[in-house]
Amino acid sequence: MSREQERAAEASAVLPSLAERAGRLALGFTIALAGALLAVWIGIPLPWLLGALLLTGLTRMAGVGSRCAKPVRNAGQWVIGTSLGLYFTPLVAHHIIDHTPLILFGMVYALILGLIGTWVLQRFAGLDFRTAWFSAAIGGASEMVNLAEHHGARADRVVSVHSMRVLIVVVLVPFIFQWWGVAGLDPDIPGPRAVDVSGLAALFAGTCATALLFRRLRLPNAWVLGPMLFALLLTVNEIEWSALPQWVSWAGQLMIGWSLGDRYRPDFFRAAPRLLSIVAVLTCLMITGSFALGSLLAPWVGLPAPTLILGLSPGGIAEMTITAKVLQLGVPLVTALQVTRMVFVVLTVGPLYRWQARRRSQRGLSS
Repeated sequence: MSREQERAAEASAVLPSLAERAGRLALGFTIALAGALLAVWIGIPLPWLLGALLLTGLTRMAGVGSRCAKPVRNAGQWVIGTSLGLYFTPLVAHHIIDHTPLILFGMVYALILGLIGTWVLQRFAGLDFRTAWFSAAIGGASEMVNLAEHHGARADRVVSVHSMRVLIVVVLVPFIFQWWGVAGLDPDIPGPRAVDVSGLAALFAGTCATALLFRRLRLPNAWVLGPMLFALLLTVNEIEWSALPQWVSWAGQLMIGWSLGDRYRPDFFRAAPRLLSIVAVLTCLMITGSFALGSLLAPWVGLPAPTLILGLSPGGIAEMTITAKVLQLGVPLVTALQVTRMVFVVLTVGPLYRWQARRRSQRGLSS
């Protein structure tokens, strides 16, 4: 076969592959959109997020060959990060600073949850210390997987534990709040109200550039924290370029739900049923603890209990802040609690593991 014929054969092989991937991506979007619209019709909480997540997850576990590309989740995180940054007016920023002790407490609380989770996963699920440590840390799932691989832990178990935890928190907490009947506790929604096309274009360019910079610097949650920082700096200086249209917010929630549901595979629950069962019980206990602690602290700090509960819940930044935003439950403070917790855990979990591993080695225990 000549060189030209080989190139033609390679090109012809690439086209069906691209068409197949595009078809799977289109199928994934159709399923996610159908799930979101069905959830809106039924009236479940956070329909654009939960509907897309649940139907995508169920169909993926049933073996449907749909797909969600990584840029989809990035786009969803961009929407969440930008919309959160637009909340931080000067008045809101001062309100956050006034609650610095509470934010510091939330960071310590997350560390305590991680220590308890490590013990439970070692004692009852049979995980080795390093795998249990990175599985139990209440930080970003992707960052914990990267750290686990770096320290020789079982990355597959870390992925399973974090996926199960996030699934339970994201599904359970909004339904509890709907049953509880709490929503709309924010008296006013701060930040820009009007949509300006040119301002929106400038906002898009600036937030995307910041996200790419964060990614290049290998900072965690680049597509949430980068856009949030850019929009926050504008808003806190009373520069209002544009609000985000409502449909953009819905699209962002749909993309987050779609990407979360796409994580699950037919063997997800069969791969380690004992481990996942223990994680489910542990996560429910963590949620119960967050509800109890938030309710106890509320009278002391002068804040609504639902706001504190969301801020202390062991979910992801995007998912918990979406819940706060849709239900209007103290978005800036929930964001501050979740972001500082995540950054604190990501920065400390590696050094703390090495310190603990040295101590265990001196005592003759496996790490």
